[in-house]
Amino acid sequence: MDEERRARDQLAKARRIVVKVGTRIVAAREGGVNRAFLNDLAGQVAQLRQRGVETVLVTSGAVHLGRRALAHVGRGSVSARQAMAAIGQPELMLHYAEAFAPHGLIPAQLLLTAEDMTHRERYLNVRNTLETLLRQGAVPVINENDSVSIEGITFGENDRLAALVAIKVRADALVFLSDQPGLLTGDPRQDANARLVPAVLPGQDLSGCAGGTGGTESAGGMSAKLEAARMAAECGIVVVIGDGREPGVVVRLLDGERLGTVFVPGPPMEARKAWLATTAEPSGELVVDEGAKRALLAEDGASLLPVGVREVRGDFSRGDVVIVRGPEGEELARGLVSYSAEELRRIAGHRTRDVERILGRRGDDEAVHRDNMVVTAPHQPQRAT
Repeated sequence: MDEERRARDQLAKARRIVVKVGTRIVAAREGGVNRAFLNDLAGQVAQLRQRGVETVLVTSGAVHLGRRALAHVGRGSVSARQAMAAIGQPELMLHYAEAFAPHGLIPAQLLLTAEDMTHRERYLNVRNTLETLLRQGAVPVINENDSVSIEGITFGENDRLAALVAIKVRADALVFLSDQPGLLTGDPRQDANARLVPAVLPGQDLSGCAGGTGGTESAGGMSAKLEAARMAAECGIVVVIGDGREPGVVVRLLDGERLGTVFVPGPPMEARKAWLATTAEPSGELVVDEGAKRALLAEDGASLLPVGVREVRGDFSRGDVVIVRGPEGEELARGLVSYSAEELRRIAGHRTRDVERILGRRGDDEAVHRDNMVVTAPHQPQRAT
Protein backbone atom coordinates (compact mmCIF):
# COMPACT_ATOMS: atom_id res chain seq x y z
CA MET A 1 0.00 0.00 0.00
CA ASP A 2 2.87 2.39 0.75
CA GLU A 3 4.32 1.82 -2.72
CA GLU A 4 0.93 2.41 -4.33
CA ARG A 5 0.41 5.58 -2.28
CA ARG A 6 3.83 6.85 -3.33
CA ALA A 7 3.04 6.20 -7.00
CA ARG A 8 -0.36 7.89 -6.81
CA ASP A 9 1.17 10.87 -5.02
CA GLN A 10 3.69 11.11 -7.85
CA LEU A 11 0.81 10.98 -10.33
CA ALA A 12 -1.00 13.82 -8.56
CA LYS A 13 2.14 15.98 -8.84
CA ALA A 14 2.63 15.31 -12.57
CA ARG A 15 3.27 18.41 -14.70
CA ARG A 16 3.57 16.60 -18.03
CA ILE A 17 1.50 13.56 -18.98
CA VAL A 18 0.99 11.31 -22.00
CA VAL A 19 -2.52 9.94 -22.54
CA LYS A 20 -3.00 6.99 -24.87
CA VAL A 21 -6.45 6.64 -26.44
CA GLY A 22 -7.38 3.32 -28.03
CA THR A 23 -9.66 2.66 -30.95
CA ARG A 24 -12.31 1.07 -28.74
CA ILE A 25 -12.57 4.33 -26.81
CA VAL A 26 -12.43 6.69 -29.80
CA ALA A 27 -14.81 4.67 -31.95
CA ALA A 28 -18.58 4.97 -31.67
CA ARG A 29 -20.64 1.78 -31.66
CA GLU A 30 -22.64 2.93 -34.67
CA GLY A 31 -19.48 3.84 -36.58
CA GLY A 32 -17.40 6.98 -36.78
CA VAL A 33 -15.98 8.55 -33.63
CA ASN A 34 -17.30 8.86 -30.11
CA ARG A 35 -17.90 12.60 -30.04
CA ALA A 36 -18.98 12.56 -26.40
CA PHE A 37 -15.65 11.02 -25.40
CA LEU A 38 -13.58 13.45 -27.49
CA ASN A 39 -15.47 16.43 -26.07
CA ASP A 40 -14.91 15.16 -22.54
CA LEU A 41 -11.22 14.53 -23.25
CA ALA A 42 -10.78 18.02 -24.70
CA GLY A 43 -12.39 19.52 -21.60
CA GLN A 44 -10.01 17.58 -19.38
CA VAL A 45 -6.96 18.68 -21.37
CA ALA A 46 -8.14 22.30 -21.08
CA GLN A 47 -8.70 21.93 -17.35
CA LEU A 48 -5.26 20.44 -16.86
CA ARG A 49 -3.72 23.19 -18.96
CA GLN A 50 -5.17 25.75 -16.57
CA ARG A 51 -3.42 23.92 -13.74
CA GLY A 52 -0.10 24.03 -15.58
CA VAL A 53 -0.16 20.38 -16.67
CA GLU A 54 0.99 19.67 -20.24
CA THR A 55 -0.74 16.85 -22.12
CA VAL A 56 0.46 14.80 -25.09
CA LEU A 57 -2.06 12.50 -26.76
CA VAL A 58 -1.30 9.23 -28.54
CA THR A 59 -4.35 8.14 -30.47
CA SER A 60 -5.58 5.22 -32.52
CA GLY A 61 -8.63 5.23 -34.77
CA ALA A 62 -7.44 6.25 -38.25
CA VAL A 63 -7.74 2.75 -39.71
CA HIS A 64 -11.18 2.38 -38.12
CA LEU A 65 -12.42 5.55 -39.82
CA GLY A 66 -10.83 4.73 -43.17
CA ARG A 67 -12.35 1.27 -43.16
CA ARG A 68 -15.82 2.74 -43.69
CA ALA A 69 -14.71 4.41 -46.90
CA LEU A 70 -13.02 1.23 -48.16
CA ALA A 71 -15.54 -1.29 -46.89
CA HIS A 72 -15.27 -3.19 -50.17
CA VAL A 73 -11.52 -3.72 -49.77
CA GLY A 74 -10.20 -6.75 -47.89
CA ARG A 75 -8.69 -6.04 -44.49
CA GLY A 76 -5.91 -8.60 -44.59
CA SER A 77 -3.27 -6.94 -46.75
CA VAL A 78 -0.75 -4.36 -45.60
CA SER A 79 -1.61 -2.06 -48.50
CA ALA A 80 -5.31 -2.11 -47.56
CA ARG A 81 -4.50 -1.07 -44.00
CA GLN A 82 -2.18 1.65 -45.27
CA ALA A 83 -4.91 2.99 -47.57
CA MET A 84 -7.46 2.98 -44.75
CA ALA A 85 -5.05 4.88 -42.51
CA ALA A 86 -4.38 7.47 -45.23
CA ILE A 87 -8.12 8.13 -45.59
CA GLY A 88 -8.98 7.98 -41.90
CA GLN A 89 -6.16 10.10 -40.44
CA PRO A 90 -7.38 13.50 -41.78
CA GLU A 91 -10.90 12.74 -40.56
CA LEU A 92 -9.60 11.74 -37.14
CA MET A 93 -7.66 14.99 -36.78
CA LEU A 94 -10.71 16.98 -37.91
CA HIS A 95 -12.69 15.47 -35.03
CA TYR A 96 -9.91 16.34 -32.58
CA ALA A 97 -9.78 19.92 -33.89
CA GLU A 98 -13.54 20.30 -33.51
CA ALA A 99 -13.41 18.99 -29.95
CA PHE A 100 -10.54 21.29 -28.92
CA ALA A 101 -11.81 24.46 -30.65
CA PRO A 102 -14.32 25.53 -27.94
CA HIS A 103 -11.44 25.54 -25.44
CA GLY A 104 -9.11 27.58 -27.63
CA LEU A 105 -6.72 24.66 -28.02
CA ILE A 106 -4.91 23.69 -31.23
CA PRO A 107 -4.09 20.01 -31.90
CA ALA A 108 -0.79 19.34 -33.66
CA GLN A 109 -0.52 16.14 -35.68
CA LEU A 110 2.63 14.02 -35.53
CA LEU A 111 2.78 10.78 -37.53
CA LEU A 112 5.72 8.59 -36.55
CA THR A 113 7.32 5.41 -37.84
CA ALA A 114 9.46 2.99 -35.86
CA GLU A 115 12.56 4.31 -37.62
CA ASP A 116 11.91 7.74 -36.12
CA MET A 117 12.64 6.17 -32.73
CA THR A 118 15.50 3.82 -33.58
CA HIS A 119 17.75 6.41 -35.26
CA ARG A 120 19.33 8.70 -32.67
CA GLU A 121 19.26 11.88 -34.81
CA ARG A 122 15.62 11.43 -35.80
CA TYR A 123 14.80 10.53 -32.20
CA LEU A 124 16.23 13.86 -31.04
CA ASN A 125 14.43 15.76 -33.82
CA VAL A 126 11.07 14.34 -32.74
CA ARG A 127 11.77 15.25 -29.13
CA ASN A 128 12.71 18.80 -30.09
CA THR A 129 9.52 19.18 -32.12
CA LEU A 130 7.40 17.98 -29.22
CA GLU A 131 9.13 20.33 -26.81
CA THR A 132 8.51 23.29 -29.14
CA LEU A 133 4.83 22.42 -29.54
CA LEU A 134 4.35 22.16 -25.78
CA ARG A 135 6.11 25.48 -25.18
CA GLN A 136 3.79 27.11 -27.71
CA GLY A 137 0.69 25.74 -26.02
CA ALA A 138 -0.32 23.26 -28.75
CA VAL A 139 -1.61 19.77 -27.95
CA PRO A 140 0.48 17.12 -29.74
CA VAL A 141 -1.71 14.34 -31.14
CA ILE A 142 0.49 11.41 -32.16
CA ASN A 143 -0.28 8.31 -34.18
CA GLU A 144 1.78 5.71 -35.98
CA ASN A 145 2.14 6.59 -39.65
CA ASP A 146 0.32 3.46 -40.76
CA SER A 147 0.03 4.69 -44.34
CA VAL A 148 3.79 4.26 -44.88
CA SER A 149 4.94 1.96 -42.06
CA ILE A 150 6.39 -1.30 -43.35
CA GLU A 151 5.31 -4.58 -41.85
CA GLY A 152 8.01 -5.92 -39.56
CA ILE A 153 9.34 -2.51 -38.45
CA THR A 154 6.16 -1.04 -37.01
CA PHE A 155 5.51 -0.32 -33.34
CA GLY A 156 3.01 -3.15 -33.43
CA GLU A 157 0.75 -1.40 -30.95
CA ASN A 158 0.15 2.26 -30.19
CA ASP A 159 0.59 1.25 -26.54
CA ARG A 160 4.31 0.80 -27.17
CA LEU A 161 4.41 4.06 -29.12
CA ALA A 162 2.81 5.83 -26.13
CA ALA A 163 5.44 4.43 -23.78
CA LEU A 164 8.26 5.53 -26.09
CA VAL A 165 6.76 9.01 -26.41
CA ALA A 166 6.44 9.29 -22.63
CA ILE A 167 10.09 8.34 -22.25
CA LYS A 168 11.10 10.69 -25.06
CA VAL A 169 9.40 13.80 -23.64
CA ARG A 170 10.37 12.90 -20.07
CA ALA A 171 6.76 12.75 -18.99
CA ASP A 172 5.91 12.40 -15.32
CA ALA A 173 2.98 10.08 -16.01
CA LEU A 174 1.49 7.87 -18.70
CA VAL A 175 -2.24 7.09 -18.71
CA PHE A 176 -3.70 4.32 -20.86
CA LEU A 177 -7.44 4.77 -21.44
CA SER A 178 -8.91 1.31 -21.91
CA ASP A 179 -12.39 -0.19 -22.18
CA GLN A 180 -11.66 -2.00 -18.92
CA PRO A 181 -11.42 -0.52 -15.38
CA GLY A 182 -7.74 -1.53 -15.29
CA LEU A 183 -5.77 -4.75 -14.98
CA LEU A 184 -8.03 -7.55 -13.77
CA THR A 185 -7.18 -10.86 -12.14
CA GLY A 186 -9.13 -12.64 -14.88
CA ASP A 187 -11.28 -12.13 -17.93
CA PRO A 188 -14.63 -10.85 -16.56
CA ARG A 189 -16.44 -12.51 -19.47
CA GLN A 190 -15.28 -15.89 -18.16
CA ASP A 191 -14.49 -15.29 -14.48
CA ALA A 192 -17.26 -13.85 -12.32
CA ASN A 193 -14.74 -13.36 -9.48
CA ALA A 194 -12.33 -11.25 -11.53
CA ARG A 195 -11.23 -8.21 -9.55
CA LEU A 196 -9.21 -5.08 -10.17
CA VAL A 197 -5.49 -5.10 -9.43
CA PRO A 198 -4.98 -1.66 -7.84
CA ALA A 199 -1.18 -1.58 -8.10
CA VAL A 200 1.67 -3.42 -9.84
CA LEU A 201 5.09 -3.42 -8.22
CA PRO A 202 8.38 -3.63 -10.16
CA GLY A 203 9.03 -7.24 -11.10
CA GLN A 204 5.62 -8.44 -9.91
CA ASP A 205 4.43 -11.69 -11.51
CA LEU A 206 1.30 -11.01 -13.58
CA SER A 207 0.96 -14.46 -15.11
CA GLY A 208 -2.39 -15.02 -13.41
CA CYS A 209 -3.93 -11.77 -14.59
CA ALA A 210 -5.97 -11.11 -17.72
CA GLY A 211 -3.48 -10.24 -20.43
CA GLY A 212 -0.49 -11.38 -18.39
CA THR A 213 1.85 -14.04 -19.72
CA GLY A 214 0.17 -17.36 -19.26
CA GLY A 215 -3.18 -15.76 -18.49
CA THR A 216 -6.33 -15.26 -20.50
CA GLU A 217 -6.19 -12.45 -23.02
CA SER A 218 -8.66 -9.71 -22.05
CA ALA A 219 -10.51 -7.29 -24.26
CA GLY A 220 -8.69 -4.12 -25.22
CA GLY A 221 -5.25 -5.61 -25.91
CA MET A 222 -4.25 -5.73 -22.25
CA SER A 223 -1.07 -7.74 -22.88
CA ALA A 224 0.32 -4.95 -25.08
CA LYS A 225 -0.56 -2.37 -22.42
CA LEU A 226 1.21 -4.40 -19.74
CA GLU A 227 4.40 -4.60 -21.78
CA ALA A 228 4.32 -0.88 -22.56
CA ALA A 229 3.41 0.06 -18.99
CA ARG A 230 6.34 -1.87 -17.58
CA MET A 231 8.70 -0.33 -20.13
CA ALA A 232 7.74 3.19 -19.06
CA ALA A 233 7.69 2.35 -15.35
CA GLU A 234 11.22 0.93 -15.56
CA CYS A 235 12.31 4.34 -16.86
CA GLY A 236 10.85 6.10 -13.81
CA ILE A 237 7.44 7.09 -15.18
CA VAL A 238 4.30 6.40 -13.15
CA VAL A 239 1.75 4.57 -15.31
CA VAL A 240 -1.99 4.04 -14.91
CA ILE A 241 -4.37 1.86 -16.90
CA GLY A 242 -7.85 3.33 -16.42
CA ASP A 243 -11.35 3.19 -17.82
CA GLY A 244 -11.69 5.70 -20.64
CA ARG A 245 -15.47 5.43 -20.43
CA GLU A 246 -15.40 7.13 -17.01
CA PRO A 247 -16.16 10.87 -17.39
CA GLY A 248 -13.22 13.06 -16.38
CA VAL A 249 -11.07 10.05 -15.58
CA VAL A 250 -7.70 11.72 -16.29
CA VAL A 251 -8.45 14.76 -14.13
CA ARG A 252 -9.83 12.53 -11.39
CA LEU A 253 -6.64 10.46 -11.43
CA LEU A 254 -4.53 13.58 -11.03
CA ASP A 255 -6.87 14.69 -8.25
CA GLY A 256 -5.84 11.58 -6.34
CA GLU A 257 -8.89 9.42 -6.91
CA ARG A 258 -8.00 5.72 -6.58
CA LEU A 259 -9.00 4.57 -10.05
CA GLY A 260 -7.52 1.96 -12.38
CA THR A 261 -4.24 0.11 -11.96
CA VAL A 262 -1.11 2.06 -11.10
CA PHE A 263 2.37 0.77 -12.00
CA VAL A 264 4.90 1.75 -9.35
CA PRO A 265 7.88 3.28 -11.19
CA GLY A 266 11.55 2.60 -10.70
CA PRO A 267 14.22 5.32 -10.39
CA PRO A 268 14.40 7.83 -13.27
CA MET A 269 16.66 6.85 -16.16
CA GLU A 270 18.96 9.27 -17.97
CA ALA A 271 17.65 10.12 -21.46
CA ARG A 272 20.40 8.48 -23.51
CA LYS A 273 20.18 5.27 -21.47
CA ALA A 274 16.41 5.26 -21.91
CA TRP A 275 16.96 5.45 -25.67
CA LEU A 276 19.42 2.56 -25.50
CA ALA A 277 17.05 0.44 -23.42
CA THR A 278 13.87 1.00 -25.37
CA THR A 279 14.33 2.29 -28.90
CA ALA A 280 17.86 1.88 -30.22
CA GLU A 281 18.21 -0.73 -32.97
CA PRO A 282 21.01 -3.21 -32.06
CA SER A 283 23.58 -4.05 -34.74
CA GLY A 284 25.02 -7.12 -33.05
CA GLU A 285 25.42 -9.14 -29.87
CA LEU A 286 28.13 -9.98 -27.36
CA VAL A 287 27.90 -13.15 -25.28
CA VAL A 288 29.79 -12.88 -21.98
CA ASP A 289 30.99 -15.34 -19.35
CA GLU A 290 29.56 -15.78 -15.87
CA GLY A 291 32.15 -13.50 -14.25
CA ALA A 292 31.36 -10.63 -16.61
CA LYS A 293 27.63 -11.19 -16.02
CA ARG A 294 28.06 -10.86 -12.26
CA ALA A 295 30.12 -7.69 -12.69
CA LEU A 296 27.57 -6.10 -15.02
CA LEU A 297 24.62 -6.88 -12.73
CA ALA A 298 26.35 -5.86 -9.49
CA GLU A 299 24.84 -2.91 -7.67
CA ASP A 300 27.82 -0.69 -8.48
CA GLY A 301 27.91 -2.09 -12.04
CA ALA A 302 31.15 -2.48 -14.02
CA SER A 303 32.06 -1.89 -17.64
CA LEU A 304 32.36 -4.86 -19.98
CA LEU A 305 36.00 -5.71 -20.63
CA PRO A 306 37.27 -7.73 -23.62
CA VAL A 307 38.36 -10.55 -21.30
CA GLY A 308 34.71 -11.22 -20.41
CA VAL A 309 33.52 -11.57 -24.02
CA ARG A 310 33.07 -15.17 -25.19
CA GLU A 311 31.30 -14.72 -28.52
CA VAL A 312 30.73 -11.90 -31.02
CA ARG A 313 27.62 -12.04 -33.23
CA GLY A 314 26.84 -9.83 -36.20
CA ASP A 315 28.74 -7.21 -38.13
CA PHE A 316 29.00 -3.81 -36.46
CA SER A 317 31.26 -0.80 -36.21
CA ARG A 318 32.66 1.13 -33.27
CA GLY A 319 29.87 3.20 -31.70
CA ASP A 320 27.04 0.90 -32.79
CA VAL A 321 24.48 -0.44 -30.33
CA VAL A 322 24.92 -4.06 -29.27
CA ILE A 323 23.02 -6.42 -26.98
CA VAL A 324 25.04 -8.01 -24.19
CA ARG A 325 23.87 -11.55 -23.42
CA GLY A 326 24.72 -13.90 -20.57
CA PRO A 327 26.08 -17.45 -20.88
CA GLU A 328 22.56 -18.85 -21.29
CA GLY A 329 21.60 -16.34 -23.98
CA GLU A 330 19.60 -14.06 -21.69
CA GLU A 331 19.73 -10.32 -22.41
CA LEU A 332 21.69 -8.45 -19.76
CA ALA A 333 22.31 -5.00 -21.20
CA ARG A 334 22.57 -2.80 -24.25
CA GLY A 335 25.32 -0.34 -25.02
CA LEU A 336 27.55 1.46 -27.48
CA VAL A 337 30.46 -0.77 -28.39
CA SER A 338 34.05 0.55 -28.36
CA TYR A 339 35.37 -1.78 -31.08
CA SER A 340 34.22 -3.15 -34.41
CA ALA A 341 33.00 -6.74 -34.62
CA GLU A 342 36.17 -7.82 -36.42
CA GLU A 343 38.38 -6.27 -33.74
CA LEU A 344 36.35 -7.74 -30.89
CA ARG A 345 36.59 -11.22 -32.34
CA ARG A 346 40.37 -10.89 -32.19
CA ILE A 347 40.58 -9.57 -28.63
CA ALA A 348 37.64 -11.47 -27.06
CA GLY A 349 38.81 -13.35 -23.96
CA HIS A 350 42.05 -11.36 -23.73
CA ARG A 351 43.08 -8.97 -20.99
CA THR A 352 43.18 -5.24 -21.66
CA ARG A 353 46.98 -5.16 -21.53
CA ASP A 354 47.09 -7.53 -24.52
CA VAL A 355 44.86 -5.43 -26.81
CA GLU A 356 47.67 -3.23 -28.19
CA ARG A 357 49.79 -6.27 -29.04
CA ILE A 358 46.89 -8.02 -30.81
CA LEU A 359 45.49 -5.05 -32.74
CA GLY A 360 48.74 -3.17 -33.26
CA ARG A 361 47.36 -0.04 -31.66
CA ARG A 362 46.26 1.25 -28.28
CA GLY A 363 42.51 0.81 -27.85
CA ASP A 364 39.91 1.45 -25.20
CA ASP A 365 40.14 -0.52 -21.98
CA GLU A 366 36.44 -1.44 -22.20
CA ALA A 367 34.50 -3.31 -24.87
CA VAL A 368 31.43 -1.39 -23.67
CA HIS A 369 31.91 1.40 -21.12
CA ARG A 370 29.47 1.59 -18.24
CA ASP A 371 28.56 5.18 -19.14
CA ASN A 372 27.43 3.95 -22.56
CA MET A 373 25.45 0.98 -21.23
CA VAL A 374 22.04 0.33 -19.73
CA VAL A 375 21.20 -2.87 -17.87
CA THR A 376 18.03 -4.42 -19.30
CA ALA A 377 17.97 -7.69 -17.33
CA PRO A 378 14.73 -8.07 -15.31
CA HIS A 379 14.55 -6.59 -11.85
CA GLN A 380 17.83 -4.72 -12.09
CA PRO A 381 17.72 -1.18 -10.65
CA GLN A 382 18.74 1.72 -12.87
CA ARG A 383 20.24 4.87 -11.44
CA ALA A 384 20.00 8.33 -12.94
CA THR A 385 23.37 9.68 -14.05
